[in-house]
Amino acid sequence: MKNKGKKPAKNKIPPTIELSKKKLFLYKTIAILLPFVLLVLIEGGLRLFGYGHNLNLFIENPENHDFWVMNSHASEKYFTDSRNATTGFFESFQKKKTPNTFRIFVLGESTTTGFPYLHNGSFHRWLKYRLMQTFPETNFEIINVSLVAVNSYTVLGFGQEIIDYKPDVVMIYTGHNEYYGALGIGSTSNVGNNPLAIKLFLKLKNFRLVQLLNRMISSMRKSAPEKNAKSDRNLMIKMAADQHIVYQSDKYEKGIRQFESNMSELCELLSKRKIPVFLSNLVSNEKDLKPFVSSKGDAETSADDQFKQAELAYTKGDFKLAKTLYVKAKDLDLLRFRAPEAINSVIDRITKKYPGVYKVDTKTLFEEHSLHGILGKETLTEHVHPNLLGYALLSEAFYQALKQQNIIDHDLKNEMSFQQLLKQMPITEVDSLKGYYLVTYMKEDWTFNEKIPAGFKVGNSFEEKLAYDYLANKFSWNQAMDSLMVHYTTANNWQKALRVAEAEMLEQSYYVPFYLSAANINQKLNNFEQTIFYLKKAFQLQPDSVVANNLIVSLINHDLPEEAIPYLEYMSQRNLLNNAYTSVKNTAEKIVQLKTALQTDSNNTKILNSIAYLYMRMNNYETTTKYLNKALVVDHENKTSLDILKKLNANLAKTQP
Repeated sequence: MKNKGKKPAKNKIPPTIELSKKKLFLYKTIAILLPFVLLVLIEGGLRLFGYGHNLNLFIENPENHDFWVMNSHASEKYFTDSRNATTGFFESFQKKKTPNTFRIFVLGESTTTGFPYLHNGSFHRWLKYRLMQTFPETNFEIINVSLVAVNSYTVLGFGQEIIDYKPDVVMIYTGHNEYYGALGIGSTSNVGNNPLAIKLFLKLKNFRLVQLLNRMISSMRKSAPEKNAKSDRNLMIKMAADQHIVYQSDKYEKGIRQFESNMSELCELLSKRKIPVFLSNLVSNEKDLKPFVSSKGDAETSADDQFKQAELAYTKGDFKLAKTLYVKAKDLDLLRFRAPEAINSVIDRITKKYPGVYKVDTKTLFEEHSLHGILGKETLTEHVHPNLLGYALLSEAFYQALKQQNIIDHDLKNEMSFQQLLKQMPITEVDSLKGYYLVTYMKEDWTFNEKIPAGFKVGNSFEEKLAYDYLANKFSWNQAMDSLMVHYTTANNWQKALRVAEAEMLEQSYYVPFYLSAANINQKLNNFEQTIFYLKKAFQLQPDSVVANNLIVSLINHDLPEEAIPYLEYMSQRNLLNNAYTSVKNTAEKIVQLKTALQTDSNNTKILNSIAYLYMRMNNYETTTKYLNKALVVDHENKTSLDILKKLNANLAKTQP
């Protein structure tokens, strides 16, 4: 054989490729980073093509780039289903805070939005109106970032963001939604009970990819049953998942701990930043609302049984016992739409723990305005939302707290009293009626299940029809106010027209035409002080020669040259009318000097005549006459006074047709 004696060839083995340690590390790194790179590319692509939303609390006001405004998408971060996300107020505030601006941020839930009235029904608008009337030289920015159907997670998140916007004060009213608000223990919008997991979820929601995944998951879910709801007006219907949270149960206690943890974190942060915080305790209907859901069996743990015992004690006149039993019935209510008293205890602890965090005792003030000190229909519309008196009282509680902590002055000569506020607050009939209609219809739904009162009907007046159509979303609040203004001005009903103008001014506090409208109407009503007030506010917001001229004329005609001088200086600097305003300014300054001298010698006819003569030179004949009469009372034969009077009569004769 040919191959005999030869050893068979061994199978050849390919040489081993040995990777260097550097290359091995590189490949492993690429393998690890590749998924992250892919995620970054997807995220960048989604942003490039405009998918998803910026979830920051504030965005640049698209109508005026010098202002911030609340982002309409900000709440989407806190709702697992963005279709339930809510929007609040869109109150502009300056990017560059001016020295005379006092900025307050308001945090909370539906009560803090002013539900069911909203707009100027909200307590912060009552507070703003009172503060601006009491401190006319200060520009108060009160920015309400409260939302319906949220709880302490949203309040904490928003509170962390407002720090960068230079708040002077933060006001908080929250706690009723702790169980059923977004991310609550018993809410349909829930991602578990682990606080760390929830906070991670909130951070991830800023990514567009997470928003996309969340939207896909939401779209695959079946809509939650609406429990006989007739409309979306009652969002709590959608949010209440667990309707049987037993008093002092594990889930109950988790809700209390969740509230205390979130609010403590926020208050500690604001305290360290030395930002004063005013945290209010909570009010809810005790007497005029039966428990929503009650356990059966043991009378001591049955909300219904405790409520019946409370009614019996109330009937017998034992109001102290009745109060205790009503509160106990509320705490035993398994459907937790009213905060248990444990929430108020948490608020007490927090306000005692952190420096610069102050308790606002709203509850005591409400009790003082309730029959026998038991909270009910005197101040509340249903379970937790105040009526208009209640919202006024809520503003009063915060106002007095500001005074108590010396945030605002105590001794105020021109302070608007609470009774004045109740009389003058610009809430229109349309606002009031809309709130009444909304609550009436809302109580038809679960969980109130009340029939519409037999005597209820929408009347035929202009205001009633307008309020009903506004409730039906046929037009916006601004459009409703515009229609109301046309109606009142056409009828020459200037008092009601003024209320509309002031209401619109509170809604858009940087829109100067509303101030000018209020000034014009006050002038028609011969309200000189309010005319000047609104003209000054308009000029403060946007200096203007027409407004300045109106102020000069009004102030000099009312013998207030000292107040006219700043506006005369403004006009003089603009070199208008060949410096005619400089001459008027010099004359006004002379009058101010003479009036100062008159304070120490009120019967000096020489000074009185000099003032009268200077006013006559400015064609202000009414004020001329005032000072001449004073001089003639002192010396009715004073030759200088009589000469001026003769010239005055001659000038008046020339003006006669």
